[in-house]
Amino acid sequence: MGGFNTSYRDGFILVGFSDWPQLELALFIFISIFYPLTLFGNITIITLSRLDLRLQTPMYFFLCNLSFLDLCFTTSTVPQLLINLHGSDRTITYGGCVAQLFIFLALGSTECVLLVVMAFDRYAAVCRPLHYTTIMHPRLCQTLAAISWVGGFMNSAVQTGLMMAMPLCGLHHLNHFFCEMPVLLKMACEDIQGTEVKMFVARVIIVMLPAALILGSYVHIAQAVLRVKSVAGRRKAFGTCGSHLLVVFLFYGSAIYTYLQPMHSYSPSEGKFVALFYTIITPMLNPLIYTLRNKDVKGALKKIVRKGRDSV
Repeated sequence: MGGFNTSYRDGFILVGFSDWPQLELALFIFISIFYPLTLFGNITIITLSRLDLRLQTPMYFFLCNLSFLDLCFTTSTVPQLLINLHGSDRTITYGGCVAQLFIFLALGSTECVLLVVMAFDRYAAVCRPLHYTTIMHPRLCQTLAAISWVGGFMNSAVQTGLMMAMPLCGLHHLNHFFCEMPVLLKMACEDIQGTEVKMFVARVIIVMLPAALILGSYVHIAQAVLRVKSVAGRRKAFGTCGSHLLVVFLFYGSAIYTYLQPMHSYSPSEGKFVALFYTIITPMLNPLIYTLRNKDVKGALKKIVRKGRDSV
């Protein structure tokens, strides 16, 4: 027995999907296709927002932040998973595990706060349209984005520090494809109820409080949209807000399942497949959700493609 930082100094073996060897090849092919699509989609959003003046607005500034977050979020776990699925070496060093835990928690926490900021932006656009440019001036947008990033990394530092102080025991096998908090908590070999309560409170603050704020914003947005008399105006408002709501639902649904259920009822097997969803599927879907229903983004993409053709 010993702490996370003593008895597990040699690192861990990531079990991954070795429980289902018949799935490993299919997963490798699936992830090898979807990971590049995720990178391409999010890089496209960032590039278009930089090149097209019509997309240099608060909404697309925050969307760029979200796309960059998703790029980092998926890259913090997927390359490791591809190596584990393809080869026989499934080990991860102690330092690598701590770094992965910290980065993954930091990026996930940042996204929780950033989605609230994006909801506030939609609230200002729909409920205060005449004052929108005054409210969402560039300095405020930069400040809100910075608060999201700093808040996310601070939350991760606290949770990772508490995790490292916990004594773990048993085999050096992690029943997951990356170092995720619930799986490490399952390995605790002493009564950690006090520490677990602190961590749970921190997770409630970073997950449920933002979710409640987003819900409150959309209650006001719905009331404002219902007062709009023109059908075209309603459709436009529901279009931009609907995209954000779908992203919120996908992200918070999986986060609540993984981080807010009691540890004794957490299933590592189910958790692995839920983690696949929010580390690969959701970051890939986000650019599609925002572009398929967005005329500005589609227009900017056509403009760039047309310029490319003309130059050739």
